[in-house]
Parts: sequence; structure tokens; C-alpha cells
Amino acid sequence: MRTVQTRIEATLSRLLPPAEAIPARLHQAMRYASLNGGKRVRPLFAFAAGELTGGSPEKLEIVSSAVELIHAYSLVHDDLPCMDNDVLRRGRPTCHVEYDEPTALLVGDSLQSLAFELLARTDLGSESANSARQLEMVRLLAHASGSSGMAGGQAIDLGAVGNVLDQPELELMHALKTGALIRAAVMLGALCGETLSDEARESLDRFAKRAGLLFQVVDDILDCTVSTATLGKTAGKDAVDEKPTYVSLLGLERAREFADELGKQALDSLAIFGERGQRLIELTAFITHRKF
Repeated sequence: MRTVQTRIEATLSRLLPPAEAIPARLHQAMRYASLNGGKRVRPLFAFAAGELTGGSPEKLEIVSSAVELIHAYSLVHDDLPCMDNDVLRRGRPTCHVEYDEPTALLVGDSLQSLAFELLARTDLGSESANSARQLEMVRLLAHASGSSGMAGGQAIDLGAVGNVLDQPELELMHALKTGALIRAAVMLGALCGETLSDEARESLDRFAKRAGLLFQVVDDILDCTVSTATLGKTAGKDAVDEKPTYVSLLGLERAREFADELGKQALDSLAIFGERGQRLIELTAFITHRKF
């Protein structure tokens, strides 16, 4: 994990515009929002899935960076006063607090654009077969980011404030808001190597869906059980804002049981891969038992 996290930090630092390049304030804010923080869970998923297919580290670092830039942009926008109105992210002032709201808005726009620019790089695909796969990567990330994915989930989340959602509605919201990008990270990582059989790809996608939902359930649990200092963001804010969560719906103990169930389902989906799935197994254990 440390190896991948260190590599992605260095790759993002290299691929983001230099802080002194014009417009300097925007570029400085982009770097502020993207570097020096975060668990890099999505790159970890991409690299772990890439091990299944023998993907090269050079390709994996590019697709991982693209996913991480989309994630960083979503956090910047989520924190804005018109959205979740938060002042703390990764233990630091949020982007709009450190800079200003217009800059934060442009940071999100620019990080999103850069993500797709990375997926269009010639070193990801030159031969016709690779170019077709590269186009599939662009489609996957775009779908996971838009109204049928992350942005759509956020829209449902905003509309659900103060309302009670049943479990299927809550699962749909988080499958889009959080799960879609984790699912994309897994599949993008796998696309960096040899082609999987239809059966193996379906199993991997099933794993990614359960792992993405698992991540959110654990997030809900941590939000009401861990301090702000540990989380690096405002703890308990979902309850204050009357947002529906798995804890508010199921209760704390049942939410923990549900997380364990999801972890088992995710691991069952990896059985087809045998020892090749070991890294994904370890990553599933990490997100199940994480403390931050």
C-alpha cells in the first residue's frame, strides 16, 4: 500500500500543472486539493486489479491518477457551501476556505478535465486494439463520474436531506455516489493488462460493486464513532445535517454486521482468481477494518 501511495503521490505531482505556471493561483489550488493527503483507495484498487491481468505499473499509474483526480474534484465540489458546506478535508482547510469559492469551482472543473486528458495519452494505447481499450477506459470513467454515477448519487444525496430512505434507496444512492468510482478504478486497472474472460470480468465487476458499497458503509460507521482529528474531516456531520446513512437506517451494530456481509460477498466474488486475487483480498480487509 505504501509503495502505491508513494508512487501515486509522485505521479500526481508530476502530472499536475506546476504551481508557478499561469494562472498560478488556480494551479496552486489544484495541487493543494490533490496532493499531500488521502488514503489513495481508488489507486490501490486499480493497482490490485491490474495485478490480475499483468498490467504495467506505468499504465496503472496513469489510470489511477485519472481516477484520483476525479475523486479530488468531487471532494472540492462536495465541500462547497452550496453542497455539503464543510470547512475541513484531510486535516486541512477545504479548498474554498484556503482559497475562495470561485477558485474551488474552477479547481474541480480543471481536475476533471485533466483526468480525461490523461486517459487520452498516447502511451496508454497506440495499436488499434489498445486504442479501442483506451476508448473503453474513457467511457468507463465518464459514466462513473456523471449523472448515472457519482454526480447522480450526489444529487440523490442532496434531495434526501431530512428524509428517510429505505435500504434499497440508500444502496442505490451510494452505489452511484461512492461505489461507481471505486468500480471504475477496479475495471480500469484490469484493462491495463491481458483481456479477462467474460466470466472473470463479471466476477471482478461483482467484487467491485460490493467493495464500493462496503467502503461507504464503513464510512458511515466511522462518521459517528471516530473523532474529527482521526478522520481528518468533520465527524458527525451527517447526523447534524440529517443525511440518511446506514447507521441512521440500521443502527450501529446492524450496520457493522452489514459491512461484514458485504466483505464476505466481495471475497466470494474473487474465488475464481485464486492466488492472483490476494492483493484484492488484502485490500478488502483493509477497508473493512480501517479506522480512518
